[in-house]
Amino acid sequence: MKKTLLIAASGLALIAAPLAISQGVYSNSSAIGQSGALTIDNTRGVLTMAPLLEQVTPAVVSIDVESKRSPVSADMSDQEEFLRRFFGGQLPDQQQSRPMRGLGSGVIIDASKGLIVTNNHVVKDADRITITLQDKRQLQGEVVGTDPKTDIALVKIDAKNLKDLKIANSRDVKVGDYVIAVGNPYGLSSSVTSGIVSALGRSQGGGDNYQDYIQTDASINPGNSGGALVNSKGELIGMNTAILSRSGGNNGIGFAVPTEIISAVIDQLEENGEVRRGRIGVLIQNITPGLRESLNLTTLDGALISSVSDDTPAQKAGLKEGDVITAFNGGDIRDSSDIRNAVGLLVPGTEADITYIRDGKTRTTKIKVAEIDEDEILTAEASSTNPAMESFSGAKLKNIPSDVELRGGDKGVFVDSVELGSNASRAGLQRGDVIRAVNRKDIANLKDFETRIKDKDGPFALSVERDGSRIFLAVE
Repeated sequence: MKKTLLIAASGLALIAAPLAISQGVYSNSSAIGQSGALTIDNTRGVLTMAPLLEQVTPAVVSIDVESKRSPVSADMSDQEEFLRRFFGGQLPDQQQSRPMRGLGSGVIIDASKGLIVTNNHVVKDADRITITLQDKRQLQGEVVGTDPKTDIALVKIDAKNLKDLKIANSRDVKVGDYVIAVGNPYGLSSSVTSGIVSALGRSQGGGDNYQDYIQTDASINPGNSGGALVNSKGELIGMNTAILSRSGGNNGIGFAVPTEIISAVIDQLEENGEVRRGRIGVLIQNITPGLRESLNLTTLDGALISSVSDDTPAQKAGLKEGDVITAFNGGDIRDSSDIRNAVGLLVPGTEADITYIRDGKTRTTKIKVAEIDEDEILTAEASSTNPAMESFSGAKLKNIPSDVELRGGDKGVFVDSVELGSNASRAGLQRGDVIRAVNRKDIANLKDFETRIKDKDGPFALSVERDGSRIFLAVE
């Protein structure tokens, strides 16, 4: 009898568990804002997301792209390459180019204007864009503008009776939020998957790209690119962009561009057809545990200013080397990527609040964002992966040679050589580096440097000039 009761209780727990997912949704109402993602269909007696999806899926479109490629493209088969060479550079009856087709997804964000947001890589080099709506209408799309650095493109169609999605503020998204991905994987229209937000602020080492992805375990597959990631109220919180996979299939790790970035980019694309990026004139880096201790910081959060350029917004605002930026334009700054995204996505000329820590005190001031020179390097991340060194052993230091011309002047210590595998090498010091300051105090020469570190325990924060830029290194 006890065994039977135990089994019955277990079965009840299994039945009750899904109900706990969405407390308060069990009503006849199917309003998205009130009842959430899951509702009860009283006719069938089942939990369903159908009412929500009826509101969402009409705003997600299929994008069919046709472009031309050369027959000598990189993905030509070995057989084609052999035949091309055999026939002297061109296959018989083959034209100089041939059509190539691709499929993706898009989200209608303004029904009145026919504006659709998608990924830049979906429409890149497109000669013809065909938009297929949920009601089977097919329309020609026109590219309004693209931004490769965020992988965002804006496309326009001329149509009536369109349905758009409400854009939510992705700053309100939290890890664990229930999400739904809608797109056209493998050409299958209006495919829906669900999951949770697995992480926030992800990047994929995109070099000079602007990345701050929402990570989700909702299945995202090829063809989903440009599709919608919505919350349990049917609001757009991100645009499906990439997956982390060795095979090309879904492994439960998908990435979406947050609406905070989307909104900033599409406003400029609609107005100018391109994105003009902001700058404030600082080089920044992440805070390592060694730097936190040597600079007497209380947290690893924030972006450390390693140098401030002359006649820039940062200099005019009073920012200095060694300051730690903790907030910008109303948003928290956790690392160097955060401040780069926040500044780079602001329209030049915008005035914003910037909060920073100096000598243990938090300060806030106004700063006016200038326009970026795309050829200028904005960040210095060299120290983010360098371990703190125990001593200066392995580095040969000397006064700056007279025949060495440096942007920062002739005061400091020159690193003449670094032994491979030494403590100095493992810590990040390199031949040709110039140590300009110790613990934020400038040094004049080797004797001054030795005085600064003599009879003192580490860690030391070194301000180092490398290839014309400043970085910090922590020495314990």
